[in-house]
Amino acid sequence: MKILEGRAAKFPQFTELIIHEDDDLIVINKPPFLASLDEREGPETSVLRLAKKYHPDAQVCHRLDKETSGLLLIAKNPETYRLVSIEFERRRVAKTYHAVIEGTHVFEDLLVDLPILNLGNKNVTIDRANGKRAETYFKSLHYFKHYTLVECRPVTGRMHQIRIHLATQHAAIVGDSLYKGKPAYLSQIKKRGFTLGKGQEEQPIMRRFALHARELRFTLAGEEFHFEAPYPKDFATLLRQLEKFDD
Repeated sequence: MKILEGRAAKFPQFTELIIHEDDDLIVINKPPFLASLDEREGPETSVLRLAKKYHPDAQVCHRLDKETSGLLLIAKNPETYRLVSIEFERRRVAKTYHAVIEGTHVFEDLLVDLPILNLGNKNVTIDRANGKRAETYFKSLHYFKHYTLVECRPVTGRMHQIRIHLATQHAAIVGDSLYKGKPAYLSQIKKRGFTLGKGQEEQPIMRRFALHARELRFTLAGEEFHFEAPYPKDFATLLRQLEKFDD
């Protein structure tokens, strides 16, 4: 596997991220720590830059948080970008995310509809008076002893929507320090036989928050599309360790 180096991370070649491509659309499984668009801080690699090197007219149709992995749509021409943008604006793209949250939470299509106010500088808050409409459905998929795997279906697309809506339910995403989520450590779930070498410091199972854009469904020019992105290595490792030691 060829590797592209960003300023702080290494990523697979763009072609290795592609899970679907046709004349109009590219769909990738975005790795964590790769920004969707160019950031103000500097010349760090982004999906947009990689996509434009692959196809000069490429435009990223929506965003994922830098740490979030999963499905991202890229238009290969202005007309497709316009059509996809309309589908997102009219809430006709069905988005499904998976998250690992702290504690046992029984969500059976729970609707959280708390308005979100964007404060700027990547900060948001719940504000019933001034916030914009935000709706997310949550469904518990698997219960571990100390964690829960949750399906998240955002209807709207506000910044940090899933993360802050889960936090309002006292169900912060594992590793999401911005919303008081704590990292998961193997020593917490593997009580017996866990040892560290002399002078070693234990690292969390995941070095980011546990959120993955799992599925997208939408219709474009009369054609139905359904994509599903497998978990990246770190998310899959977390689930595997939980299944082994916390089930």
